[in-house]
Amino acid sequence: MRYGFWLPVFGGWLRNVQDEEMPATFEYVKDLAQQAEFLGYDLTLIAELNLNDIKGIESPSLDAWSTAAAIAAVTKRLEILTAIRPGFHNPALTAKAATNIDQISGGRFSLNVVSAWWEGEAKQYGGIFTAHDERYARTEEFIAVLKGLWKENPFTYRGHFYQYENTYLSPKPTKQHIPLYAGGESETGKQTIAKTCDSYVMHGGTVEEVAEKIEDMKKRRQQLGDKPLESFGMSAYVICRDTEEEVQQELARITEVKEGSAGYEGYKDFVSKSHLNVEVQLKDYSVSNRGLRPDLIGTPEQLAKKIIAFEEIGVNLLILQFSPQHREMKRFAEQVMPLVEKFKREKQEV
Repeated sequence: MRYGFWLPVFGGWLRNVQDEEMPATFEYVKDLAQQAEFLGYDLTLIAELNLNDIKGIESPSLDAWSTAAAIAAVTKRLEILTAIRPGFHNPALTAKAATNIDQISGGRFSLNVVSAWWEGEAKQYGGIFTAHDERYARTEEFIAVLKGLWKENPFTYRGHFYQYENTYLSPKPTKQHIPLYAGGESETGKQTIAKTCDSYVMHGGTVEEVAEKIEDMKKRRQQLGDKPLESFGMSAYVICRDTEEEVQQELARITEVKEGSAGYEGYKDFVSKSHLNVEVQLKDYSVSNRGLRPDLIGTPEQLAKKIIAFEEIGVNLLILQFSPQHREMKRFAEQVMPLVEKFKREKQEV
């Protein structure tokens, strides 16, 4: 299992707690990324939103791409997975910027391709926001341009959304192309990801829900005659405590989100503009990215066993959220990660 974490560019993950001791500043996320490397984490995911959908649109949020470049310069081992939304970017300029960050990081840069869901943010920032399936059609062309520019010199492309003539890109990425991750639950989204990306990332779900998604994506990839996807990642919010009573107290504290709260408008836009394969309740949305559905809450022993259950159905990357992140990320690394390996060894020996 690889362990990743969401970089708290929005100042936290809880919609009912305004101050999570995680300021949306570069100084904080830099210290967090460096601490994560020391603790043994493998990856950080940097989300891209120009507005803060967790704390409210008037709250600060960090720009994904300049933050990614800066984090690349002050870390040595972390994979830096950064979101890119085609409706907000020129693919040729994106290919150039991504290659530069890849060079800065020494080949540790990757992209999380997001076809966007927040219409209100697109209106404020001039993003292209069209019908759901058209967003994925644009995404396919966007990715084709990225891959073409990373591989060929010169590169020519004539599509519906993008046209380039004899375009040169140098230097090239350190690998053949920068790894592409994406998540989606609609039929169109899953087919686009199967055709164009290297890894599939999922919102939080139960073991049964996630197993079904993984098998579906494996079949789609096989039908296309392409090599298997490199990884299956899942988001999850972690509550780790010494006793069940402490766990339930913390769960109750973080799940009270009321209509009219700062994050409620973003919740309404998310469930109305996305094509989801499960019904999302307001309690699910109290933590971002359906982080509570995997049920990674409990004592260290309980958490280790739950993680092994996800690994057994094919999840090989966890992208975790914590609050307060600096303290809870350390607790997880010291108390849970070693237990996962211990329990796996014991299982093999039986």
